[in-house]
Amino acid sequence: MNAIDHHWQRFTLKQKLSRYAVYLVLVMAFVQSIQSVEVIPEFLLDAPEQMADMFSRMWPMDFAYYPVTVHDAMIETLNIATLGTLITLIFAIPLALMNASNIVSSTWCHWISKFFLVSSRSVNSLVWALLFVSIFGPGVIAGVLAIAFRSIGFVGKLLGEALEEVNMGSIEALKATGASWLSILLKGYWPQVLPAFFSIVLFRWDINVRESAVLGLVGAGGIGVVLDDSMNLFQWDRVAVSLLAIFIIVILAEILVVNVRKRLI
Repeated sequence: MNAIDHHWQRFTLKQKLSRYAVYLVLVMAFVQSIQSVEVIPEFLLDAPEQMADMFSRMWPMDFAYYPVTVHDAMIETLNIATLGTLITLIFAIPLALMNASNIVSSTWCHWISKFFLVSSRSVNSLVWALLFVSIFGPGVIAGVLAIAFRSIGFVGKLLGEALEEVNMGSIEALKATGASWLSILLKGYWPQVLPAFFSIVLFRWDINVRESAVLGLVGAGGIGVVLDDSMNLFQWDRVAVSLLAIFIIVILAEILVVNVRKRLI
């Protein structure tokens, strides 16, 4: 009796062809992207020299510029991030409730909430800032509203998912006692999503601190305005001070958020 020769293959011929087809599409997309971007090789070769020249212009830093302009601009940036995050909650919490299927059963409410949540996340904060600058003019108001409208989708989506993951046992018990809808929301849902709520809000505030630092580049207030002015005037020693201040504030905000979350959650 002849032994049957089994030849093991990790992938079938169809799977191999599919993988090669995916690789080919990726390579073609990469080549097409390079051609459309129109990269100039001379600029790439010259980049290290230009970068070294820029850093040489940044040093020594003009630290005397910090108390004059940068400090107040950084405080304004933190205010934009904080106010924007607080305003976000006014819109995000109702949309999260509408988006949670175990709270609101209406399909229309779900679609309406998803529309606003997706719209908020789809538009970049700089685009929101440009929109509000054109409406309210340059300043802090445009920055605050840009941060708020950009954050609604983030906070609303994550909070809605947290609401859908609660333990329904306590909810059913409250319903059995004849508790009102508001009592069920405050006594049943809220205690269970409280840790997630603080985590989401703190995380979003941390992101907003970073995003608000660049909104001034389009006239929406904060340190970005100071940075843009210094770059336009080629005052690289002052640009370095502004960048250093942004870096330090972002690191401090990250440390603050991590420690607060440890204490609250």
